[in-house]
Parts: sequence; structure tokens; C-alpha cells
Amino acid sequence: MKRPKLKKASKRMTCHKRYKIQKKVREHYRKLRKEAKKRGHKKPRKDPGVPNSAPFKEALLREAELRKQRLEELKEQQKLDRQKEQEKKRKLEAKPGVEPSNVEPVKEEPGQCKAENKGKLARQNPKKLYCQELKKVIEASDVVLEVLDARDPLGCRCPQVEEAIVQGGQKKLVLVLNKSDLVPKENLENWLNYLKKELPTVVFRASTNVKDKRKITKVRRQAPFKREICVGKEGLWKLLRGFQENYGKAIQVGVIGFPNVGKSSIINSLKQEQICNVGVSMGLTRSMQVVPLGKQITIIDSPSFIVSPLNSPTALALRSPTSIEVLKPVEAASAILSQADTRQVVLKFTVTDFKDSLEFFTFLAQRRGLHQKGGSPNVEGAAKLLWSEWTGGSLGYYCHPPTSWTLSPHFNENIVTDMKWGFNLEELEKNNAHSIQAIRGPRLASSILFKSSGLTNGITEEKDISEELPKQKERKQEKEEDYEDISNDQESVEEEAGEESSDISPAKETWEEALPEESQADKQSAQSYIFGRMPEEEGDAYDFSTDYV
Repeated sequence: MKRPKLKKASKRMTCHKRYKIQKKVREHYRKLRKEAKKRGHKKPRKDPGVPNSAPFKEALLREAELRKQRLEELKEQQKLDRQKEQEKKRKLEAKPGVEPSNVEPVKEEPGQCKAENKGKLARQNPKKLYCQELKKVIEASDVVLEVLDARDPLGCRCPQVEEAIVQGGQKKLVLVLNKSDLVPKENLENWLNYLKKELPTVVFRASTNVKDKRKITKVRRQAPFKREICVGKEGLWKLLRGFQENYGKAIQVGVIGFPNVGKSSIINSLKQEQICNVGVSMGLTRSMQVVPLGKQITIIDSPSFIVSPLNSPTALALRSPTSIEVLKPVEAASAILSQADTRQVVLKFTVTDFKDSLEFFTFLAQRRGLHQKGGSPNVEGAAKLLWSEWTGGSLGYYCHPPTSWTLSPHFNENIVTDMKWGFNLEELEKNNAHSIQAIRGPRLASSILFKSSGLTNGITEEKDISEELPKQKERKQEKEEDYEDISNDQESVEEEAGEESSDISPAKETWEEALPEESQADKQSAQSYIFGRMPEEEGDAYDFSTDYV
């Protein structure tokens, strides 16, 4: 009721009415909670990701990146197939003589189209696409930067690609020694003196923490990280600008190299922005990408070189992204380990002295806590761990340059002088000396000495790439071997039910030789329980007629 002399009515109400409203509201919310509980509606949990304490984190990230790449390739292939179908339909409609009634519609099952797309993608070899994109980059470039890993510069050079650059016309080839903070300074200076006799060489260290301007993130104060600052950027900039001024017009710079040498990281460091995809896994860049650095200089990112299968196992393990899948992990890691100094490997990984690679992987698995079911060391996991650390950007190892300098077979003196024309080499030497002083490399004693396998042969022609896909063959062979092993194990268990198991793999035999006698005895007793054989004393059947208290 509105009282006199008041513009608004009073909001007062009786307690009975107020309590009744509150009760109705409580009942309403209780009803909503009950329905939500029946539906089972829960908030989606965030993916915690791989913890930093995991010893095989890099290998897991590589596998995840490979899966992501396969899905993207599938989507791209399906898109291309759709476009081709649409073009065919347009051509049929554009032809005046062909009537749509004459064309009989083909009825397809719903799953047939997807199966055909997958089959086409399986038949198509992505290595041919890499060769096509690499040729485009070389043809479009005036200056080609060949990125080398400073830990093994000679193994990162491809004579076939360098020969194609020389034959391509008046193109300049410049070597970039990336990851120079992972080798001792003395070794870096020796390699610089060796390589600059043939081609202009730039000492470089790409920045690992580049801001992505496409994503808006909150700025936080963090402690300075030792690899955030890029080294050698000014020297490379001055070299390219000087050549552009002598050239007289705008230039295009192509960046080439083997997988995981840091091609995209160099472009991001020069641009000071994360434009190219960078990751732990090999072969992230699958097509050429044009990035303008200024009005007169444009840089082009390219996919990695295709490694020839005729190379040594060490070169395949280090330079090929599919080596860990084509080769077995133990074989790939053993090839790398055979070229490293045994004493320094023992000190670096803090393991005991080993006789062979299998024993080293056993010790490494025990050291890093990699175990299989039953407590046996995971040898394959340890091999993958070594391979990921060796191909990644954290492990410090180095190679000695050849004692005597000889000109590469695909070069001659005239080509060398032409390659150095237009560059200010004196200024480049000063910038390289300044970069070496700014880099804090590891000590010689803490690095691992590695024996380089020499130049790595690559494939530049599409016809040289085989049509067969090794992954599918390997998977089929592994499945057949697994089925054979399972059948053999079952037969041996049935035949030798009362005796000790004798079908032990050679890897387990080597482990048992290294173990003491007591542990071997325990292992044999454990194996008898695993195969379902009880000791003779406890082999009697359970008597259900008697009660056990």
C-alpha cells in the first residue's frame, strides 16, 4: 500500500512471505543441481601435458608433432581432392556437347570416399614435395644461406645441393654456423678458419625465446635466460646489406639445410618475431615461406634436405627425421655412440664403464629410471632418449676439422672467387671475432668428442626417390616378427613346462652376465613364476574338502 506524501511504495513485506520466497529459491536451485548430477555434466579438464621431470619428454614431444603433421597432411590432401572434383564438374558443365543426363552418377558408399583419400595419401611420397619446394627456393634466391650445426659442420654440408646452386647461375652461397654455443671456443675458431677458405662463413647463435606478436600475452618479469640473446645477427645483417648495395637491386635470401639445424630459428631471430614454426621434432617446415625483412631484403624458409639412404648409419641417424622409425632405435643410437669418445660419454651421462652399446643403454635406463613391466631396464627407451638428446639443441659435443684443407670436388678456384665477390670479408671477420667473444661455450673437458662421418649425400631429383614407403614395410615386418615370437614362446612353454626357460633374448643374456650370481638366481626364480610354473614342493592342487584356519 502506498503511503501518503511518498512517491514510491514501501518494499517491506511480512516475514512469512519473505521466508516463503527464500524457500522456493532454494528448492529451485536444488532441482537444478539434481538434474545436472543426473546428466553428469562436468567441467572439461585441461591437458596437463608432459612434466619437465620426465626423462623422455623430448621423444614424446617428437611423436606428438609427427601425429600432428600426419593429420595436417591428411586434411590438405582431402582439400586438394575436393578441389579436383569441383574442377572436373566445372569442365563437364562448360562443355556444350556433353549433357548432364549422359553422365551416369556413380553411387559411392559413405566410407568409400574417405578410404580412397587415405589410399592416395599413403601412395603419395612427401619427399617429392620437399624436393619441389627446395628447387623453388634455390631458383628464386640470389643469396643462399646453408645452415650448419657447429657441432658437426662437415656432416651438415650436402655436395649435391651445393652443386645445384653452382649450376643454377650467379647465386652466392654463404655458410652459417648455428648452435655455436654448444662447442668449445677453440674448436669453433678452428672450424671457422677451415670453412672461410672456401666460402664466406658467419658465426651465429639463434635466440630460443622470440616473442609471438600474433598472440597477446601478459608481460612478466623473468630472470634472464642465457640463450635469449641472439649472437651474430648484426654480422649477418651487414653482410647481406653490403651485398645488396653492390648488387644494386632488391635481393632474395634462401635458407636451406638439414633437419634440426635451426633454419626457422635464424629467420625468427632476424625478424625478432615468431613467424616460422619452430619445435623439437624434425621436419616441421614442409613448404617454402616468404618473410620480408625490409624493403630491399626478403628471406625464404625452405624444407629440409632429403637424406640419401646410401649414407652411413650415423649420418642417417643424425640427419634424417625418419631414421628413428625406419631404423630401430637401438641401431640408430648405437651408430651414434660408436663415433663418440667412450670416456667422455661415461662422464657426461654418469654411468659405469661399458663394453658395448647394449650395456650402455642398460646402465642409462637404470640411471634415468626407465623400466619395463617386471623391473627389466627399457633399452629402447634409453636409445630413444640418447637419440633425442644428440639431435636436439642441448647436448654439447664437437668434431675436429680435417688436418689438411682440400677444395671440395664440386668447387674450383674460379667458383670460390665468384662466391666471395660482393661481400665485405674484412668486416665479416671482425664481426665473427666479436661473436666468438660474446658466446660462452662449454669447456673442452665437459664436451664429448665425436668423429664426423664427412659430407652427407642428399637427393635433389624426384626420380631418385623410391616410391616404396619404408614405414609400412617395417610395421608389417615387426608385426610378423611379433606373431612369430609369441607362437615360439607358447610352444617353448608347453614343451619345457618342468624345466627352466631357455628362450631368453641375447639382450637379456648380456644383462645376466653383468649381474652377480645372487641376482641371477633371483631372476631365474622370478621367471619361473612369470611363466606360470610353480616349484615342485608347492605344485599340489588345493583340497576343497578341508578347512584352512
